[in-house]
Amino acid sequence: MAGQREKSGSELQSKSTGVLRWIEMLGNKLPHPFWLFVWIIGLIIVLSAIAAFAGISAIDPGTGEVVTPQNLISGWGLRRFLQEMVTNFAHFAPFGLVLVMLMGVSVAERSGLLTIILRTMAFAVPRKIVLPVIFIIGACGNIGSDAGVVIVPPIAALIFSQMGLHPIAGLIAGYAGATAGFTANFFIAGTDVLLAGISTEVVQQIDPSIEVSATANWYFMIISTLLLGVGGAFVASRFTIPRTRAFAWGDVSVESYSEAPKLTATEKKGLRYAGLVTLVYVAIIALLVVPANGPLRNQETGGIVPSPFLRGLVPILFFFFALPGYVYGKITGSIKKPDDLLQFMEQGMKDLSGYIVLMLVVAQFINLFSWSRLDTILAINGAEFLQSTGLTGPLMFTLYMTLVAFLNIFIGSGSAKWAIFAPIFIPMLSQLGYSAAFIQLMYRVGDSITNSISPLYVYFPLLIGWVRKYDKNVGIGTILSLLVPYAVVLFIMWVVLLFVWFWLDLPIGVGEGIFQ
Repeated sequence: MAGQREKSGSELQSKSTGVLRWIEMLGNKLPHPFWLFVWIIGLIIVLSAIAAFAGISAIDPGTGEVVTPQNLISGWGLRRFLQEMVTNFAHFAPFGLVLVMLMGVSVAERSGLLTIILRTMAFAVPRKIVLPVIFIIGACGNIGSDAGVVIVPPIAALIFSQMGLHPIAGLIAGYAGATAGFTANFFIAGTDVLLAGISTEVVQQIDPSIEVSATANWYFMIISTLLLGVGGAFVASRFTIPRTRAFAWGDVSVESYSEAPKLTATEKKGLRYAGLVTLVYVAIIALLVVPANGPLRNQETGGIVPSPFLRGLVPILFFFFALPGYVYGKITGSIKKPDDLLQFMEQGMKDLSGYIVLMLVVAQFINLFSWSRLDTILAINGAEFLQSTGLTGPLMFTLYMTLVAFLNIFIGSGSAKWAIFAPIFIPMLSQLGYSAAFIQLMYRVGDSITNSISPLYVYFPLLIGWVRKYDKNVGIGTILSLLVPYAVVLFIMWVVLLFVWFWLDLPIGVGEGIFQ
């Protein structure tokens, strides 16, 4: 983009129109995410006191327990906060995951391995294929829990930059794919097991002979993954890429990526040996997982879901990136001594300094909201409202999924919400002849789609940090306005797919249909 003045994200509001422009304008008026979470924490503390004094309550449909709000403006609240503030931060699950994963990715990136692989791929693979693949990989990344949210966006940014596209567009696309498609997958993941366990516990109170298996939604989720790839590529091509063309590139030059790379003999050697190391590593992991008595299988059931393999996927992926990155760096000379490896990982951590500070308040928010029990009361009352409407059929399905999507913006834990929703909706919809697996499926659609547009999602601050590496003036509103088209388009496509599935009465999983 030689000769053209680069514009920052804050100068580009005129590029968006209508609702997106309002989202961008209002969102950009929000304070720094740190202070935004501080304000939200203050609001939760005040609301907990008001709700407690007002005597607000709800009945947990699963246990029959009366849920009352816990006043955080009390001696109990003060004591618990002071005693657990540090552990809230230190034990915050996404914190360690992000740090470990990005240290491994940093070695592969800064050694030059990732860059040369992705640049070669960008010129060898048609863009029409690259875009859907990014979204499909993002969706399938949930097999490693949240690992996909951490890995896919920065790699997508590198791919986009090698294609001469803005890396912010890649970050947005990768993040949208990994979050909006969180429960879609080609494979059975931990989410399938967790939700199926809750569904089985509830439905067996109606009929002890019914069991919802981890494969209950598998067929639908396989097609959903392909659909998300197509829909995500459409939004990226029509909205994200055009919107980000005039964004600042920071220190990245477009011209340097205008032609296919010409590899030197040393680089080719480095790629060969890095590839060999990768194959050997994958073979070793396969030997530990594939045999029926493999040490990384579940030692009690012999299965893979759940298993030490899935629980240990983050360290496995760390070495998957770090080992070939180190080998490539040693051969090409980007790593001359062992300390260079440490320097690469340290540089990756420097990029996360802002994220680490944000996690201090995000961790407190998550825990304070849970301690107040306002999250549980909100979910129960929302579910009871939907039940009181008396709607049936597609209209009820749509309202049900919309309610779940709305609550998901504020309550992140999918299993916690399903533990509240399942005892209400499984009995209610079972009376209309729908299977527990289908009721669970509708919940999963709503629970996934708004992950990407929730400012309260634990990985949203990480996305902000990544984006501001390229354009420090991009505000929350600009980021949200880039993500909203994904949430809207993918939700519509997903709902249409579900209705078509419903009308054709297709099986949604292994041995599971829409009706009982």
